[in-house]
Amino acid sequence: MNVAQIYKDAQALLEGHFKLSSGNHSGFYLQSAKVLEDPKTAKLLAEALATQIKESGIKVDAVCSPALGGLIAGFALATALDVRFIFAERVDGEMTIRRGFEVTEGENYVICEDIITTGGSALEAAKQVEADGGNIVAYAALANRGFCSREGSDLEAKENCKLPLDKPLFALEDFTFEMYSPDDCPLCKDGSVAYKPGSRGN
Repeated sequence: MNVAQIYKDAQALLEGHFKLSSGNHSGFYLQSAKVLEDPKTAKLLAEALATQIKESGIKVDAVCSPALGGLIAGFALATALDVRFIFAERVDGEMTIRRGFEVTEGENYVICEDIITTGGSALEAAKQVEADGGNIVAYAALANRGFCSREGSDLEAKENCKLPLDKPLFALEDFTFEMYSPDDCPLCKDGSVAYKPGSRGN
């Protein structure tokens, strides 16, 4: 499966001048929502991700995703794994599980995002699941931005990866793009203005 080509075909691998959620700038941006708006593609990707998890032998009872970006990917993965799906969302800046969702003591959870960058939001959701008595057995994403180490990849985790090293990360592809601080961005120096296309703030 050529995941990069799937993103390109969906016009979800963008080129330009982008402001990332971290505040850094980049000439490339992954917009997974454009990929996941096609149910057939979402199903295809989720089934490939589910196959990795099943082959690992990890027992999974449920999938939890942080809202908003991870919702479609997480639901599709839960469907492919034939397990329950819940999500966590920010309330007054804090990741919270509500809407009647319950975590049963001892349940095994995969935390699923559309894209894992440093894994900050995924980790926040995981901590909430653990606080309610659930076990985190793995993390998953359609795409890995290359800061964290995923199963089947030679990339090593960077210092800014927030995911625990003792839990596997399953993802379909690594996307490693150059990022720049706003003060040292060559795109800014060329006179262009950074655009923020992500779910936060747009």
